[in-house]
Amino acid sequence: MYFLSVALLLFICPAAAILIEHFSGAGPLMPLVGKWFTFFAVGVRLFLAGIKQTLQPAFTAEKIFGVTSPDSHPIIREVGFGNLSMGAAGLLSLFLPGWLPVAAFTGGLYYGLAGIGHIFNKAHTSKEAVALWSDVWIFLVLAAFVISRLD
Repeated sequence: MYFLSVALLLFICPAAAILIEHFSGAGPLMPLVGKWFTFFAVGVRLFLAGIKQTLQPAFTAEKIFGVTSPDSHPIIREVGFGNLSMGAAGLLSLFLPGWLPVAAFTGGLYYGLAGIGHIFNKAHTSKEAVALWSDVWIFLVLAAFVISRLD
């Protein structure tokens, strides 16, 4: 289920939404990239991850990082609160377009830093490898969008 959710929220859904809206005559491509990757990757993905980390911290601890100690659960919950917060901003950016650049920047920076963290973690699980590459992908996409917004 983890791999499917990553594929859907970080690749398939944003790409489909971009293509549908672009070919409907919605305008230039880069604003659509920012809009839909922020909504799905930052909004939906981080909000759902935040729910999972808050309610079931053992999943992230054990399945992503290979940590079996319940001592890690309060830390994972704290990460979940951050993901809920960033995810809420990403979701709201669809309805409050003025929030889009900030949500894209914040979520993109988070993904970039998380990707660096995965690189330095020596005990890679297959789920952590997926997290690493998907984090780097979303960072690059959202960084391109944010840079495109600079005057």
